[in-house]
Amino acid sequence: MRSVSLLRQSFISVFLLVLVVSIPSDATSLPLVARSQAHNGRSYFSRLLGLPFGWASKKSRNGLNQWLDTHPKLLGNLQRYENEVVIRFNVSTNAHEAALRKAIDQMLLDVWDFTDNYTDVRIEARRIRPLMGILPPSLQHNHTILIPDLARAVAATYPSDAPAHAIAQSLSKDRGITPANDIPSPKKRGVDDIFFHDYQPLSVIHTWMRLLDSMFRGRGLVRMMSIGKSYEGRDIAALRVGVPTNDVDLRKDTILITGGLHAREWISPSTVNYVAWSFIRSIDEDPIVKKILEHFDIVFVPVLNPDGYQYTWEVDRLWRKSRQRTKMQYCPGFDLDHAFGYRWDAVHHQSEPCSESYGGDQPFQAVEAARLADWAKNETENGVKFVAYLDLHSYSQQVLYPYAYSCVAHPPNIENLKEVAMNLAKHMRLSNGEVYTTTSACEGAVASELIADNVPDSQRVRVEAGGGSAMDYIFHEFGARYSYQIKLRDTGSYGFLLPSEYIIPTGEEMHQAMKYLGDYLLGNNGHESWDNAVFDEEEPEQANIIAEEEDAMELRRRRRRRCIDCT
Repeated sequence: MRSVSLLRQSFISVFLLVLVVSIPSDATSLPLVARSQAHNGRSYFSRLLGLPFGWASKKSRNGLNQWLDTHPKLLGNLQRYENEVVIRFNVSTNAHEAALRKAIDQMLLDVWDFTDNYTDVRIEARRIRPLMGILPPSLQHNHTILIPDLARAVAATYPSDAPAHAIAQSLSKDRGITPANDIPSPKKRGVDDIFFHDYQPLSVIHTWMRLLDSMFRGRGLVRMMSIGKSYEGRDIAALRVGVPTNDVDLRKDTILITGGLHAREWISPSTVNYVAWSFIRSIDEDPIVKKILEHFDIVFVPVLNPDGYQYTWEVDRLWRKSRQRTKMQYCPGFDLDHAFGYRWDAVHHQSEPCSESYGGDQPFQAVEAARLADWAKNETENGVKFVAYLDLHSYSQQVLYPYAYSCVAHPPNIENLKEVAMNLAKHMRLSNGEVYTTTSACEGAVASELIADNVPDSQRVRVEAGGGSAMDYIFHEFGARYSYQIKLRDTGSYGFLLPSEYIIPTGEEMHQAMKYLGDYLLGNNGHESWDNAVFDEEEPEQANIIAEEEDAMELRRRRRRRCIDCT
């Protein structure tokens, strides 16, 4: 145990030193401090800690920090956000969802989240009245404003001198809400998780990954690699973590974890990194983690969309897509989660480049999606077998399983997928008490109401098309039989602007979920037979559809009874 403690201290010391002396070439340069101003009465240690994580100017203005002060384009977008809000519509019928989808497409609105109960939309305040004018009366009076001060909520996510919990508590009071599990007061944390006190820009993430590689490569535990280049030429960096085997030619089964497909979902890369770090540091302390890493390699890809993520730090905090040119010069970017090849052109494919869910005019038109697919294909050709895939997103606290493209077609191991999803959600809840729900990734209001109307899947109108998802592609093409998209915290109080105080609690939830998944794969050897399984390449027969509709209706009745019992 003492050796582990010394290793942690050595790791942090070297990490801080590396950040001081070396910033990688793709970094956003930090402002240099003149020699005469270098000390200013601060201790060496406090100045050292302030370098990579503080960013804050000594002359900061009312909570604005040095990062914002040195990025004028960010400040310009903050001014634009002053006139925008986030609205939640309670959506429970197909008619509601169809009407809202039509309005979203017509006005090119930014959909933040949608479930079988609600849809969250970002909109300029001046456009609220025109939006209500094209919605049915039932929706006009069935909505609430989640975030009325969007600019302030955006500014609070960048690192600053002000404690994140204080800013977030203030935002909560201004909105007149008290979240069920509000932000905890600051706790005295160990120095080994200092990296997770704030969200980090891409340059610091890459530096941190390189340091992990250099510190643990000698034991064979960690290897940093690039799975390819982004559209703008940035490395899509990854960490391969696992205990080396005596047989150098043996390729262990692999668990793949990706984050940052959508640039603005900052909690996603932070959580991927947290799980990587928690597994590495636990290998000498936790026998379950050690056993998992002895049997599997885990590949962590924290930022699959590095161009978009960098853009959120330099220009627009709420940018979602990649930064690749499209057929419309003034509407760049692809939604990477609609750019993969499996069922890419599924129901209501989005063909408008200015839409936030535009996946391109053909499969793998998005460079980053193609790079991940090429890397995974190369791995399988070299003997690697993918046994599980987790794609981390935000928000809504859900564990979603295949398929995303259709609510009628089902994977051959659907019962196992549901069982593992429920247990993933259970272990996340046991970590901090946060409830995660489970459902098929295709779910929306359409999935609960439309089935009863005997409407074919191809005619269903969804708030957002589900074809071309990374989860469906990795599951179907590479046989990663336990594939999930996990939407992390929260359920809408902050949305994509989750305060940094939540980074560690969210990371702990995913750490516990990963331990369960690894242990489950070990118990089943990750190899239940698929010999007799058949993937549905065509639409199911009508008789099967009717049976599935009856099952869905019965499940919905049970849910309603449970809800009544709960109240």
